[in-house]
Amino acid sequence: MTKIHLLPEEVAQKIAAGEVIERPVSVVKELVENSLDAGATEVRVELADGGKRLIKVQDDGSGMGREDAALCFRRHSTSKLATEEDLERIATLGFRGEALASIAAVSRLTLRTQDGAEDRGTMIEREGERLIAVTDIAFPRGTSVEVRDLFFNLPARQKFLRSGPSELGPVAKYVAQAALAAPGVRFTLVHGMREVIVCPQVMTLRERVFQIFGKKMVDGLMDVAAEEGGGRIEGLASRPLAGRPDKTVQHFFVNGRPVKDRVLMAALSQAYAGILERGRSPEAFLFVSLPHADVDVNVHPAKAEVRFKDTQLVFRLVLRAVAEGAARGHTIKEVLPVVGDKGPSGRVAEEGVAWALPRLGFEPVVAVVAASGGDDGADWTAASADSQAAKGPAVLGQYENMYIVAAGEDGLLVIDQHNAHERVLFEKYREIDREKLWPRKMLLIPPILELSPSAVVSLETNAALFEDLGFRVETMGGRSYALKEYPDFFKPEQAVDIFLGLLEEAGKKTAEDRREHMLATLACKTAVKAGEPLNREKMGYLVEELFKTSQPALCPHGRPVVVRVEKSVIDKGLRR
Repeated sequence: MTKIHLLPEEVAQKIAAGEVIERPVSVVKELVENSLDAGATEVRVELADGGKRLIKVQDDGSGMGREDAALCFRRHSTSKLATEEDLERIATLGFRGEALASIAAVSRLTLRTQDGAEDRGTMIEREGERLIAVTDIAFPRGTSVEVRDLFFNLPARQKFLRSGPSELGPVAKYVAQAALAAPGVRFTLVHGMREVIVCPQVMTLRERVFQIFGKKMVDGLMDVAAEEGGGRIEGLASRPLAGRPDKTVQHFFVNGRPVKDRVLMAALSQAYAGILERGRSPEAFLFVSLPHADVDVNVHPAKAEVRFKDTQLVFRLVLRAVAEGAARGHTIKEVLPVVGDKGPSGRVAEEGVAWALPRLGFEPVVAVVAASGGDDGADWTAASADSQAAKGPAVLGQYENMYIVAAGEDGLLVIDQHNAHERVLFEKYREIDREKLWPRKMLLIPPILELSPSAVVSLETNAALFEDLGFRVETMGGRSYALKEYPDFFKPEQAVDIFLGLLEEAGKKTAEDRREHMLATLACKTAVKAGEPLNREKMGYLVEELFKTSQPALCPHGRPVVVRVEKSVIDKGLRR
């Protein structure tokens, strides 16, 4: 007797449905995609009990005639593909012809539709695999699908559904994504008697983001765009120094399709290295447009993932778009007063960043203006208008051999000397690296390094990169290596420590962002240190060079460089 046998048709249908329909949000996604593919300008989603009792999606799209309405419940019936070649250039959101068949197999479903060709519409009622009725009805052009009692015939699947509010959350998130992808479509999401999302038609993505997320988020976003070859990216992303402590507001769209993609996430993370403070992530609404043949969307049952023909092109587009957007303007951290009955105090305008001024009169800032003068003993408390005009912010002095204090147009700038020098060096090193102009110095007596096994692996993996950066090593057998050459930017006695530090850091990063990270580490290792006295000439040079960089507000590792204390804050703190 054979052990292998064919499954009954009704069992096979339920298994297939389970691959496409996991929970209420899966139903909403499939039906909304059909609405958008049908050219709808209005999509309304109604839920009861998070979608467990009822999901209704109604649109004003092209609708269907009776024959098409009857055929759409057959598995793999679709109007969107005709030949195998069509799979290589999919331009619609749906394409497999599985959605309605899968939904109907695990629910009690009612379809109402009309294509405008006749004066009547069609209603089809189904219960699982069983057809209940086909009826002529009065119905406007478009389609309505009601899905009741999801998984009523699959108790094992039904018991894994969460509470109504918990199921509502993913649906609301998806509808918001769909609305972002199609600003010209009106979206409404109703749960019970409550309207959760109401998004009228708008002209731009920025208006749509305002509708969904509010003014505060919109104000923190910059326009980004880049184009290369046949690819283009555009959208909105966090301005420098904005962002948030998590990655929950990162939305990616490929040819209009919301996707989750590790390439795009990694590219965005690298693009913001040195633009956001450490521990913060960018908000992003990025739309990638590529020839349909260059994107494979048929790689995931829920169509939530894609595969790119040229991942490096996509990576470059994200990097360029963010870099060019950030270069259009800087942001310096503001220090704002909070004045109450107990006297002046300070806080930072940005939520979640732990900067604060002393409670009584901003003592460190005031003290440095009065007492600091650099290592030549001069009094820099009165900076002339001429020097300020010639150099930008006028240097007043150094505080605790860590901070440079300068007078700006509308207040005082407190500059972290180490972070500032990191930013200056990083951009100089990046330019040198781009032009392949690293100056090299050969050691007459090369030091011998004994590397750990992990360091050996890191060296072998990144040998070409170290060579590009000016470090040349030769194997001496086993795990012994001789450092023959190093970049001619630092003293010979520093070369070993800097090389070993870079070697350790290189092993922690992916190939995509390793070079930038190593340049940042090299800048950190060679920058002036906190606690190092600087004369006025050095401070002036550093401040001048800082404000020539593309991003003077942050060091390449994401630490703040400058805090501005506005004159109005000082006046208020001193009761002027």
